[in-house]
Amino acid sequence: MTSRGAGTAFSRKNYRLSTEPEKSKVTGRVLYMPCEKGALWVQGVAEGRLGPSTVVLDHTSGFEGLLLVDDDLLGVIGHSNFGSIRATTCVYKGKWIYEVLISSQGLMQIGWCTLNCRFNQEEGVGDTPDSYAYDGNRVRKWNVTTTNYGKEGKLVEKDTSMWQLQGEPTVLITLAHIFNYFSPLMCKVYLVEDVLMTFLLSILERGGAVEAHPLIQQLLDLMWLLMEEYEVHECLKQLLMSLLRAYRFSPIIPDLGLQIHYLRLTIAVLKHEKSRKYLLSNVLFDVLRSVVFFYIKSPLRVEEAGLQELIPTTWWPNRFTKEGKESKEVKEESAEERLRRRAYERGCQRLKKRIEVVEGLQVQILKLLLNNKDRGGGEASRYIFLNKFRKFLQENASNRGNLAVLCPPEYMVCFLHRLIAALRYFWDGHKVKTPASLSSEEAYVPPQLFYNGKVDYFDLQRLGGLLSHLKKTLKDDLAAKANILIDPAELQAVTMDDLDEDEESATSAAQRPSAALAIGGALARPAWLSSPTLGRANRFLSTAAVSLMNPRRPLGALEKIKVLTLRAEQRTREDIEGTHGNDGLLLGKPPEEPDQPITENSLLEVLDGIVMMYNLSVHQQLGKMVGVSDDVNEYAMALKDTEEKISRCPKRRRDIHEELLKSQKVFSEKLNHLSRRLAWINVTIYSKEKMQDIYWLLRVCIRTIEHGDRTGSLFAFMPEFYLSVAMNSYSALKNYFSPVNSMEELPGYEETLMRLAAILAKHFADSRIVGTDIRDSLMQALASYVCYPHSLRAVERIPEEQRISMMKNLLAPYEQRPWAQTNWILVRLWRGCGFGYRYTRLPHLLKTKPEDASLPSLQKPCPSTLLQRHMAELLRSDRDLAPSFLNSVLNQLNWAFSEFIGMIQEIQQAAERLERNFVDSRQLKVCATCFDLSVSLLRVLEMTVTLAPEIFLDWNRPSSELLLRRLAQLLNQVLNRVTAERNLFDRVVNLRLPGLESVDHYPILVAVTGILVRLLVDTDVQG
Repeated sequence: MTSRGAGTAFSRKNYRLSTEPEKSKVTGRVLYMPCEKGALWVQGVAEGRLGPSTVVLDHTSGFEGLLLVDDDLLGVIGHSNFGSIRATTCVYKGKWIYEVLISSQGLMQIGWCTLNCRFNQEEGVGDTPDSYAYDGNRVRKWNVTTTNYGKEGKLVEKDTSMWQLQGEPTVLITLAHIFNYFSPLMCKVYLVEDVLMTFLLSILERGGAVEAHPLIQQLLDLMWLLMEEYEVHECLKQLLMSLLRAYRFSPIIPDLGLQIHYLRLTIAVLKHEKSRKYLLSNVLFDVLRSVVFFYIKSPLRVEEAGLQELIPTTWWPNRFTKEGKESKEVKEESAEERLRRRAYERGCQRLKKRIEVVEGLQVQILKLLLNNKDRGGGEASRYIFLNKFRKFLQENASNRGNLAVLCPPEYMVCFLHRLIAALRYFWDGHKVKTPASLSSEEAYVPPQLFYNGKVDYFDLQRLGGLLSHLKKTLKDDLAAKANILIDPAELQAVTMDDLDEDEESATSAAQRPSAALAIGGALARPAWLSSPTLGRANRFLSTAAVSLMNPRRPLGALEKIKVLTLRAEQRTREDIEGTHGNDGLLLGKPPEEPDQPITENSLLEVLDGIVMMYNLSVHQQLGKMVGVSDDVNEYAMALKDTEEKISRCPKRRRDIHEELLKSQKVFSEKLNHLSRRLAWINVTIYSKEKMQDIYWLLRVCIRTIEHGDRTGSLFAFMPEFYLSVAMNSYSALKNYFSPVNSMEELPGYEETLMRLAAILAKHFADSRIVGTDIRDSLMQALASYVCYPHSLRAVERIPEEQRISMMKNLLAPYEQRPWAQTNWILVRLWRGCGFGYRYTRLPHLLKTKPEDASLPSLQKPCPSTLLQRHMAELLRSDRDLAPSFLNSVLNQLNWAFSEFIGMIQEIQQAAERLERNFVDSRQLKVCATCFDLSVSLLRVLEMTVTLAPEIFLDWNRPSSELLLRRLAQLLNQVLNRVTAERNLFDRVVNLRLPGLESVDHYPILVAVTGILVRLLVDTDVQG
């Protein structure tokens, strides 16, 4: 220790030490009491320590200057300019503390030094490279240089190379004793779970906010100070594992008290910055499946969750007919049913309030993990979370077939909603601090994230195909629009991969599915997208070197700056947020992007991950949970049917009456159970707040696609899942959340519907999109869009130029592209206007129950006269378009009807054999499909003849006679095969085979009749 300055002396005996002639006395007095881990003396030999058992001041050789030392060698007074003195003990391993009582004013530096230190009248402890010191008077720490540190008048402790201020000396010494003996035990899982976790939970049992219990933070501080680092790591890991197990497997009680208790303790632990950073870096995503903390499990039994007490009265809607379709008749609600419904809704509100408490705690956890204002050193929590979150998404995107690695989709749904809440909290908080930035309601992902290599998209497919191919073909556009140059060496490095991929693509093209799922279903992932070569090529951008150039001026050789993109785990805050002269994630902003700041760059990456997460499994899970609502509807219809039978049952048939009463009881009990379970699902998954989250995500995707579209050719870099999420989220809002919450009540619903319609109309035939699956999905989404009146009106509201362009793409020759879906779109635009074409279901199928009454094909006709007018104008004005389109339609009709006839011949032959033969169901399905295609092609011909008859009847047109002759030949062929009595078609129809229900005389004959009638009528007009 070193001292300078004046002070008073203790009234105790002392003697003088001096290394130089006596000078004027400038005194400072210190009482020095060394101790080892809280003890004033040490008995026996302690590991990591050299010296006598009782620690005293070294008055023989370890001093410098004029000093007065007490007889017991525990106190010292400095009488020289800068005196220093050591103790008699050396420590070289472990953690050691000592206690000092300062009894006078003055400048004193107290600390640690090695034997190599040589003190003099100018340099004391802390002034040399191999010594550390703290001055409580000046509140500074010293190690050659000095910095501000600590608070005046507190105990000084050294934890490795960090000086820390702690509490009272006696308490600290006592705690040091405790941790000395209990530290090894705190690494044992059973003690952590049974003792430590119980103790910490007891602290929080007093109630109040987590911040009202600082004891947990103080305990964690002591653990990091007094325990070995590996002991703290193991203890924290076991504590979080115990908390996660307890949260996951604890029973669901009515007030969710157990879950709330465990989440509060998790928050208290994560509030400690050092502990949070360690857990984020090494435990939460690496060891634990921490997403469990954000999941609210559904009770296996209603009794388990106490739902009978929360929701004593059950209710279910009776709005479906026997055919499964929603009844359009508004029935008067009885007083009893109204009371039941209101009691049920009150019970649902009570349940919702309790679940919202749990959800709020889960959001608090994510706010802690997304904190970027940490006071300690190192990376902030948010940037550690970003790297771990990206790795989490990669594992779930790359292991879709490995269920052991995948995060369960029910966990992902809850995680998505909590992450959206936390993201919007920080986003709007940044808006308050920076008013010029965008609010979360205007959020989108800027297009430069898709091509500047700062965000890794693994092997996910881009709209324009392989990433390496895009980098080579669009390198000039990247240089011109985004000021990004690609290193030629990197391009050369992927050349062989591209050649291999070209060879693979030629053989695998035939294996791709011909059509994706319709809107509302998750997009299938073909196996060829997971090839190793494709993975290497798609990861090219994550390791490619890019060059940044000054915008809006010619390039010079000296202006090129090489920037190497790091892997996710290697990125720092500067790589994400950027610094002066470095845009971070926003590197390469295209000129079409506005200069207005969006938000913090790190939040943009979180938003991008949320969109990806929805695409991976959330949409699939939303569709799965609708099954409970469907079960309620089926049981409600069965109960209603049973009650009607009871009312009609004769009194003399008591046996039948008793059986019906038993069935009624079974259905009622099942409905009571399902209605309470449905209440839980509606609150946790399909609530109004969850619907608003999905709607917000839809709007984010729409804005992102619109901004990407403005970049021209660079739009090809956008990952396919943005378009998929836009389509699927709309389908979820329309099909899954209704009728609990109506999409029409959402703010800006009409505008959103129109903007999505514009995207579908523009991009279903966009040449920049090359993926077969995503193009099919866009086409099927547009086909579904035009089946419903509300969405069809949205298509009619898009700009006229886009409407005409869409119709022109629909009328392109069929031979050059998949044509079945575009033909179906034209049919839907015509349905309701054709001859005998105002039916919803075929007349001979009206008595049967449809498998799914909500299918687009079973919706009521809603023709669009506006789009029909655009079609007529295009066919009349473009003399080349009409012949090419009609010839392709006639060619496909000839093929489809010929295939149909060939198949029914095989079916007839199999049915006439004496031995029992079963026709393959797949063959029957293909046969019915060919028949439906023939009918739809005939309807398109009827539509064309009606809207633009001059194409066939105006002899001034060079192609009219040829088209009319071809049309007449095909119509004769159809009539010959279908109308003859007891012919092949008639016999197959009479077989009534399952799978051929749609094959009948009516649909095909009325389509042919409609064409002939229009030709005859228009011929008279023309004549």
